[in-house]
Amino acid sequence: MASPATVVKAVNLAGVDLYINRELAQLEFNRRVLEQAKRGDVPLLERLRFLCIAGSILDEFFEIRVSGLKQQEEVGATQRGPDNLSPSEQLRRIALLAHELVDEQYRILNDVLFPLLDAEGIRFLKRSQWNAGQEAWLRDFYHRELEPILTPIGLDPAHPFPRIMNKNLTFIVTLEGKDAFGRNSGMAVVQAPRTLPRVVRLPEEQAESPHDFVFLSSIIHAHVDELFPGMNAVGCYQFRVTRNSDLYVDEEEVDDLLVAVEGELSSRRFGDAVRLELADDCPGHVGKFLTDEFSLSEEDVYYCNGPVNLMRINAIPDLVDRPDLKYPGFTPSIPARIQTAPDIFAAIRSGDILLHHPFHSFVPVLDFLRSAAEDPSVLSIRQTLYRTGTDSAAVKVLLEAAQRGKEVLVVIELRARFDEAANIELANHLQEAGAQVVYGIVGHKTHAKMILVIRREDGELRRYAHLGTGNYHTRTARTYTDFGLLTAEPELANDVQRMFHQLTTMGRSGQLNKLVQSPFTLHETILGHIDAEIENAAVGSPAGITAKMNQLIEPEVIQALYRASQAGVRVQLVVRGICALKPGIEGVSENIAVRSIVGRFLEHTRIFLFENGGDPRIYLSSADWMGRNFFSRVETCFPIEDADCRQAVVEHGLEPYLADNAQAWELQPDGVYERADGGGERRCAQEELLERLTR
Repeated sequence: MASPATVVKAVNLAGVDLYINRELAQLEFNRRVLEQAKRGDVPLLERLRFLCIAGSILDEFFEIRVSGLKQQEEVGATQRGPDNLSPSEQLRRIALLAHELVDEQYRILNDVLFPLLDAEGIRFLKRSQWNAGQEAWLRDFYHRELEPILTPIGLDPAHPFPRIMNKNLTFIVTLEGKDAFGRNSGMAVVQAPRTLPRVVRLPEEQAESPHDFVFLSSIIHAHVDELFPGMNAVGCYQFRVTRNSDLYVDEEEVDDLLVAVEGELSSRRFGDAVRLELADDCPGHVGKFLTDEFSLSEEDVYYCNGPVNLMRINAIPDLVDRPDLKYPGFTPSIPARIQTAPDIFAAIRSGDILLHHPFHSFVPVLDFLRSAAEDPSVLSIRQTLYRTGTDSAAVKVLLEAAQRGKEVLVVIELRARFDEAANIELANHLQEAGAQVVYGIVGHKTHAKMILVIRREDGELRRYAHLGTGNYHTRTARTYTDFGLLTAEPELANDVQRMFHQLTTMGRSGQLNKLVQSPFTLHETILGHIDAEIENAAVGSPAGITAKMNQLIEPEVIQALYRASQAGVRVQLVVRGICALKPGIEGVSENIAVRSIVGRFLEHTRIFLFENGGDPRIYLSSADWMGRNFFSRVETCFPIEDADCRQAVVEHGLEPYLADNAQAWELQPDGVYERADGGGERRCAQEELLERLTR
């Protein structure tokens, strides 16, 4: 067999045909989520949730990714990615795919989900379906709850087009007749305050089905005439504008990161428009008026046959008490060693403990923090927070610990996208309680998930640590799959302390013993392990790479994986979202397989396994294989060395997902995903783990 070096020379591994555009890959992930709304084996109300989630993903895609491309196009940027597509070319392709997705969303909602929900007594009543009693109740609701807080604005030179907030439900109204000053009326704008529910439930005495709902837009539409006395509202059309929501902070000029981020938050609501969603019955001249007003082109307009904000329907499953139409409930388990130990510290001292959420409870992590807060032998608690929320149980424990006089250090990432305001509030609460708060490193988001507890035992200081792949948030711990490691292993815990020291002093942490970190050593470590597998394959030693992550984009890592494939290394990848690598290309990647799992829980674990000549090395990480994770974030990647934990990572974190034929999608060489072959015995990783690990 030819050596790897010989084969590599024959193929340009940087060739554009070997890379999938990340933006188009993101839209394909959105399509996979949307497909869940069509599946008959998914409970009906969960199908509605998936439809809403797909809409939410598309919102963020326009707010961040499309807005960034538009900015590049505007300034004439010429830099291209590995796929060699210019910003303009990407925007054209995005528009084609995104319009298809939006049309499919509303087709599924109107032609599939609404009829099925109606058959189950869950109805969304149009104005034409209201009976006299319902009409009277809704009229009273309008006058009592809506009219006092609606502010119609007629458009004329003294009332210019108002500033419309990002993603806010708004109506453009066409008018006839004279206004109060004798002038011909034309158009007006009515904004629906965010405080109003987008779906209103009819009271039991007015409902004809067990669950009757009316969209807020229908109520406003029915009574819009009353906002313009003396005039006639001949048309009322809902719309929503999506704006650039990426925050800009000048990292060279900023003196106080908190103040800088606070100053940028207000701009998010009124950034440049990037998309206009508009009722599909809106006349062309009105649509043209809005398109011009927001400086958009026709391809930026998305016509909606239904509510313009699908995510707001996400409240319905929680409002409808129909367990038979939802996923069955479950009770997360707690590892036996924690239950039988006298306290959490004793349990950790007896050996590493691996938690696999949501199948394992998040309670042990909270108990770890709570015990540290209450134990007089604990001197210090240190924790990173990325997405947590001010009402989280973890934050409450940190507040209590600080109030008790414990030394509490919290590293808060203020720029966790869309959680900036909550994190600023959180930082203020912690500082008021007496905790030390730092905001990480300017220019490098702190994405690492770490807790360090320092405890005095027998006259010496002992370190306990928690390292995770996900956030310290009890809600996402129920809906995301993540691993967490509780450890007292001295070298690893000491590494965690040195990383915290680095985050507070900005000095070098020096050579870490076991922890691998970004932006310093993770990229070279991953490349080194891939090269080692290539060398093992060349000499006939066991070689293989199995990795699970959310995104795979970084070009050097992709090229290294291509070289591994050419050397005969089997590469198995489970990539939930964006994957820029093309598998199955002859002479390049025929030994690489890529699959994506989309199911009840959001797959969030990052697992890297290298066969290492028969002595596998297994890592868990907070980082995906993306440029930002390698070079512009503070990340952790930690080895799993305990035999039981290693076995659990393989048996619970990898093997079920590689065998899944129920919720898996397989990436083809042309960049298209196809459902995994459902032949043979049905295997669903998430269902198997629920059965194995929960009570």
